Amino acid sequence: MAAMQAQIQALLVAQGGVGVGGVATESNMGPHMEVAKPAIFNGEAGRVGGFITACRLYIKMRLRGNTVEEQIQWVLTYVQGGSADVWKENVMEELEVGEVEYESVEEFFTILRKEFGEGEEESVKAAELRKLEQGGKTMEEFVQEFKRAARGSGYEGRPLVEEFKRGINGGDQKEVDGGGKSANLYQKLVQEGDGIGQKLEGE
Repeated sequence: MAAMQAQIQALLVAQGGVGVGGVATESNMGPHMEVAKPAIFNGEAGRVGGFITACRLYIKMRLRGNTVEEQIQWVLTYVQGGSADVWKENVMEELEVGEVEYESVEEFFTILRKEFGEGEEESVKAAELRKLEQGGKTMEEFVQEFKRAARGSGYEGRPLVEEFKRGINGGDQKEVDGGGKSANLYQKLVQEGDGIGQKLEGE
């Protein structure tokens, strides 16, 4: 493990140094275009996709000539804290003793996503649903957009109904409550048998 950590430290120094506690910092890479380094990844499922994208871009721009092992070691310097620490230690040990060997950094990213990506899609869909607003869309358009966003969001029952009501405009909200045209569209949405309807029935 000590040997692996020394290799990582040497790689970081070659790429511009590290900050306090071994956290990589921005560095002056000369006249070349600046490339943002990834934020520290602590194992949070909703962030794994963005972390991999940031790492992939930096490797493409700055580490293309490095070996696969060096690229993976560099990625691991940004895996810190939370549930990621134990996983990182295990990976480093496996690499050091030769238990695993990755043919490419993309293969490593696949393992990383499988390890921490569970629930990521649901988290993204839920965030999308919470931001959804009718705005200038007709009620019909908003109903269709809401149905698409609700699938796979994890929302169901009363919370899903409340999110729908929160997103619609004030005038349509009154119609839903008062039984107007918008209320009919709302009821149609509730009654559809595509899975979303049952969820919108509430409690």
